[in-house]
Amino acid sequence: MTHDKMIYMANQIATFFDSQPGNHKAADIAKHLKAFWDPRMLTQIYAHVDTGGAGLKPHVIEAVVQMRQPKAA
Repeated sequence: MTHDKMIYMANQIATFFDSQPGNHKAADIAKHLKAFWDPRMLTQIYAHVDTGGAGLKPHVIEAVVQMRQPKAA
């Protein structure tokens, strides 16, 4: 997938969850990415966030950071 397409898709997901009630938007975005994005797409967004996440909405960046944190036992 192209870099611009990845940013567009991730931001579209954020736009949807931003319109939903509640204050767990990053967690909802993370859940969606884990469920529907293949490993190559996830690798691409991880790498993009590692370089600053230019163009991504803040909730997307927060979601990716959450996805990479180890689960509490």
